[in-house]
Amino acid sequence: MDKKKKEERFKLLIDENSERIMRICRYYNPNPEDRKDMYQEILVNVWKSLDTFRGDSKISTWVYRIAINTSLSFTGKAFRQMKLMVDKDVQNMGLLVDDELQLKQQYENDLETLQAQLNQLSVIEKAMISLMLEGLSMREIADVIGLTEPNIRVKIHRIKEKLRENIISAQNHSSTLD
Repeated sequence: MDKKKKEERFKLLIDENSERIMRICRYYNPNPEDRKDMYQEILVNVWKSLDTFRGDSKISTWVYRIAINTSLSFTGKAFRQMKLMVDKDVQNMGLLVDDELQLKQQYENDLETLQAQLNQLSVIEKAMISLMLEGLSMREIADVIGLTEPNIRVKIHRIKEKLRENIISAQNHSSTLD
């Protein structure tokens, strides 16, 4: 691909995916300055890899994969302690808990409990949850993470169950302290 065509494709790709990339950066880094650096690193990696995109998946899935891998690399050795930063306005938060009313009440009462429980997840679990919160399908999450779709479905189901149990346990613990 010639340089001008690559630049046009890159610009279009970034125009279409910049908000998604920024959300991934927010999920993985609480520091605004570090998020900017992470964002730039993702853009560099997208640019470097643009010529190798084969079209086996949707381009947005490919961008997510680069963003997740770059975010994990960017955090370096601290990735095990990495916090998943969830914004209050995440539209797909209802995907984490099946009972939307229960989630709404829990969300209003104790977002910090949910945040704390999310941050107890492993790195790969955090990656899956962040992609789910982005609204990706199970197939797309599987493509990004590099696992099979059935495996992703099982893992996400187990994560949701673990979150539900831990949140209920935390609520019960806090109500006995009141």
